[in-house]
Amino acid sequence: MERRTIGATALEVGAIGLGCMPMHWAYTASQQSGETALRTVHAALDAGASLLDTADMYGPFTNELLLGRVLRERRSEAFVSTKCGLLVGEQHIVANGRPGYVKRACDASLRRLQTDVIDLYQLHRPDPEVPVEETWGAMADLVAAGKVRALGWCAIGARTRRRFSGGLYDATIRQLERVQQVFPVSCVQAELSVWSREALDALAPWCASRGVGLLAAMPLGNGFLSGTLTPGQGFEPEDIRARHPRFTAEMMAANQPIVAGLRRVADRHGATAAQIALAWVLAQGRHVIPIPGTKKARWAVENAGATEVRLSEKDLEEIGELPRALGSWY
Repeated sequence: MERRTIGATALEVGAIGLGCMPMHWAYTASQQSGETALRTVHAALDAGASLLDTADMYGPFTNELLLGRVLRERRSEAFVSTKCGLLVGEQHIVANGRPGYVKRACDASLRRLQTDVIDLYQLHRPDPEVPVEETWGAMADLVAAGKVRALGWCAIGARTRRRFSGGLYDATIRQLERVQQVFPVSCVQAELSVWSREALDALAPWCASRGVGLLAAMPLGNGFLSGTLTPGQGFEPEDIRARHPRFTAEMMAANQPIVAGLRRVADRHGATAAQIALAWVLAQGRHVIPIPGTKKARWAVENAGATEVRLSEKDLEEIGELPRALGSWY
């Protein structure tokens, strides 16, 4: 697989990673299986998708434990990215950015992952009760202690915190500017896909101009852009798509022209709609690394194959002219 680097530290990873969240969190609980997930992680590594993106809250904790079983055998082949900063309660999630907690959370993740160093440690969400410089300083201490190699910032919650004026990532960029004064940001994780392009307006250029990597979360639009979902199919109550405005039967039907457009390009390349969607994300810059999430090995292998697709200028223009997605995010 093609290799790309993350941030000024030039950490090298496969150009497409593996998002591990669906294995234990947020999607179709009835289809979550530890053994199936293990096969998926191994298949991703076999295909060169070395970046494994997880978080302590996925499960909570169970996804890190599962990855630990893989890393015990294949640590040298994997680039481990995990996150801290969110606590999961019975019916709520709260941020905790207190320095003492951050350091304890890192030690706990190291134990679960069965490794002595985390390649990329990301702040899942800033704590509104703690100055972000204090949280970031604690994370920088973990780098100094040799427990973490690089630091990253998750901006995928920007939609829920957006004010009604200004750009979607304006507040995120202001926070990034602050923490950059404390310790370098190696990468930012944000949603980026054919039907969610807002990160290209300001956030992606900010990253590119500073040598910061961009981990493209949800590059397949929560599965919609793969073309494998049927309008009106319904989702399990715990599935985040059951409450997602773009996944109502009406909106899924209305947005089918986007999938149809991806399929037209895919037919010319002998590829799938999902591979074209991922190839489009890859084409947004050498600093961009998509991390499609899946819990099934066959999709992990298919996703990895997107690095072999070379989109032409005509392809990119055609995708760029696809209709914008319908359905409010807010």
